[in-house]
Amino acid sequence: MNVPLLIARRYFLSKKKRNIISIISNISMVGVAVGTTALIIVLSVFNGLEDLVRSLYGKSDPDLVVTAVQGKSFELTAPLLVRVQRTPGVRMVTEVIEDNALLQYRDRQMVVKMKGVSDNYQHQSNIDSAIVDGSSGLQREGRDYALLGAGVQHELSIALDNRFAPMRLLYPKAGKFKVSMDPDAYFTQKNILAGGVFLIEQRIDDSYVFVPLDFARDLLNYGTRRTGLEVKVKDGQDIESVQKTLRERLGPTFKVLNSDEQHVSLLKAIKVEKMFVFITFAFILLIASINIFFSLSMLVIDKKKDMAVLMAMGADQRTIRNIFLFEGAIVAQVGAIVGLVLGVGICWIQQTFHVVSMGMATSVVDAYPVKMQLSDIVLTGIAIVFITISVSIQPALNASRLDVRDNL
Repeated sequence: MNVPLLIARRYFLSKKKRNIISIISNISMVGVAVGTTALIIVLSVFNGLEDLVRSLYGKSDPDLVVTAVQGKSFELTAPLLVRVQRTPGVRMVTEVIEDNALLQYRDRQMVVKMKGVSDNYQHQSNIDSAIVDGSSGLQREGRDYALLGAGVQHELSIALDNRFAPMRLLYPKAGKFKVSMDPDAYFTQKNILAGGVFLIEQRIDDSYVFVPLDFARDLLNYGTRRTGLEVKVKDGQDIESVQKTLRERLGPTFKVLNSDEQHVSLLKAIKVEKMFVFITFAFILLIASINIFFSLSMLVIDKKKDMAVLMAMGADQRTIRNIFLFEGAIVAQVGAIVGLVLGVGICWIQQTFHVVSMGMATSVVDAYPVKMQLSDIVLTGIAIVFITISVSIQPALNASRLDVRDNL
């Protein structure tokens, strides 16, 4: 037997194994880095979209809204109104009547959300900043005016302040009626002029019409009933504290909602999507980390003799197991750190320079909104640690069970 040739062959095969193990480890690092980068970027985009939704609705949303727990309206008495107005931290209270109505203009018509508001509404909201045409006043020179969403105006081609062709709002009368061809028998009707057009958010722009409170009360025959009270909190006051106090004062028959609770369905949908995206990318990270399992398994096979020597010198199973767990942790953590740095860097560039645009001329923002949160980075780190332990533990256990006598 040619002993030098046999030694050279074993050395070559061992070197080849080491190269393969090194390549697989590098692939694992790259996979973890790419997955971590993608996860940080996607989660930050969802955070940015959530903030964008809040900012869009903030133009018209009150700080707090008081509504009835049962039914769509409640009886507004003077003691009830005073109780809300005198709550510590409350600056202003706006009465609201909101319901669906049929809007007619010339030969066109559509169902809209009619929102009747009291005179102090302009001071309650930031509607002035959303007006793109006309004026924000709901009453001028003793005449009632309506504020229209841009989508409503476009759908019906409504001209502003057209006294010769006013808009007509219709609302069904309550009760039973005899069959008649006269629409007056079924609907209460009132005319009003279009005074201004607002541009807030597509859902609001395409359906809402703001009118004076008295106009809505007469059309809907609400009397002293209201669908809600919009509360403006004093500057510097904690909204959650005022909300808690109002709930205690009004009792269980009323709901007091903050801005997020007014759009809970939309914000919850964003959070659910974000959660599922996190789970999906966590699985991608798990798949990328499977290479760590293979590299450690090959390393166990390649280093059997070295491990046997260590165990013969006094190393116990726990020490051997920890060596391979540590090896897997190094591979994963290097990839994770690189991925976190890249993800945070890319998000910072997008936040600062707005590199990636929305690609739509009609979008409300020019670039994709991005917002980094420490909780996302921490959660990503925890996921990587868990995945690393999961894929490294089996090779580490196999290494610790090595028979010393068979490998010396």
